Amino acid sequence: MLVSGAIPDTPPTLQSLLAPADLTIPVLPVIAGVLAALYLVGAVRLWMHGRRWSVWRTVSFLLGCVLLAAVTGLGVEAYGEVLVSVFMFQQLTLMMTVPPLLVLGSPGTLLLRATPHRGAGRMILTAAHTGLRSRAARWLLSPWCTVPLYLFAFYGLYLAGSADVILALPAGHVMLELAFLLAGVLFTIPILSSDPLPVRLGHGARALDVFAEAALHAFFGVFLMMASTILVGSFVAPTEALGVDPLEDQQLAGALAWSYGEAPTVLMLVYVMHRWFRSDTAAAAAADRYVDLHGNSELDAYNSYLSKLNSDDPQR
Repeated sequence: MLVSGAIPDTPPTLQSLLAPADLTIPVLPVIAGVLAALYLVGAVRLWMHGRRWSVWRTVSFLLGCVLLAAVTGLGVEAYGEVLVSVFMFQQLTLMMTVPPLLVLGSPGTLLLRATPHRGAGRMILTAAHTGLRSRAARWLLSPWCTVPLYLFAFYGLYLAGSADVILALPAGHVMLELAFLLAGVLFTIPILSSDPLPVRLGHGARALDVFAEAALHAFFGVFLMMASTILVGSFVAPTEALGVDPLEDQQLAGALAWSYGEAPTVLMLVYVMHRWFRSDTAAAAAADRYVDLHGNSELDAYNSYLSKLNSDDPQR
């Protein structure tokens, strides 16, 4: 199964990258359209019933869907089959840019609020609650699964030769795109999501996950830029057919991994640190309000103890 009906025969330009692609089976653009439609139905349902739902969340999710459709439905998709640099751009976008936009849209919360509690809606809600309480969901969203899966998408795919094996399959390109999106979503949910989750990481653990991923990802980009041999042989012949040096194109892919790939990670880290600061500030303010209303029993007991010692002092 070919993803595109026409393989490019000229080097990419901005116009050709943004032109609509001749897709035989537009798998991910269709997924993006369905997700956007379902989200809008839920948001509109809440608004029509006079219930609040954040416009910013809606914009974030829809922007993620638009970006998902663009990176897999425009000329980028066709060139992603012949140039490893464009393929790397697709991978970075699907793993590091689209998932945060989707997750910040809080689709899980919208599902729980907008789904009817009767008929088919009741079945959907039951399935959602069952999934939240399942051990499989707890394991899939744990760092023991998300971090290795995330790193395998880079190190295992390019350094272990897995990319050539998968790309040789009839639907290999689409399979990798779906895997990139899934790996990115699984990694991002425990870090950014405010939806109900089977397990919730502390702010310190979230920051540690993002920091570790950023460091290892930067090293991967530098390694790719410095590599003197071709790591993915599937792109050699198509790249040469465009008159592009495969090694230079691979070095460009490494530069993208090091630069474009680091930007979303840094923004995620800043967002996590900001939420950590807000959480600690809110907790401290709540503790101060409680002390103002009810007093501090430990401090009162300590002051009473000091007063007793002072009154029993024989030198007074």
